[in-house]
Amino acid sequence: MKKAILALMVSMFILLLAACGGGDDAGAAEGDDGGSAAVVDIAASNWQFDKEEYTAPAGEITFNLTNEEGVHAVEIEGTDVKIENEGSATATLEAGEYVIKCALPCGEGHEDMSSTLIVE
Repeated sequence: MKKAILALMVSMFILLLAACGGGDDAGAAEGDDGGSAAVVDIAASNWQFDKEEYTAPAGEITFNLTNEEGVHAVEIEGTDVKIENEGSATATLEAGEYVIKCALPCGEGHEDMSSTLIVE
């Protein structure tokens, strides 16, 4: 009986330690290598993005697009990142400046709808 209680206590202790070590980093996504990817949230409304400039560290970056007004798509020039309507895409980027453009004609201000991504 004592061995069963001891085994149960040891099992519960191990489960408790495993649960405490499984933290969830807000704003980060797990990469294939177990590391964390940076996250860039882009909100689009009619003829503008929510920021003129976004920054992220070099490496794996996950982009999330939300349409606050109208329907938009983003394309990051010089990369394979293209998100239609709302959604996410992940890419590994080197340091540099990239142009984010709306890739879906959204009206008269569409041509001016762009922002800058700075990867450090």
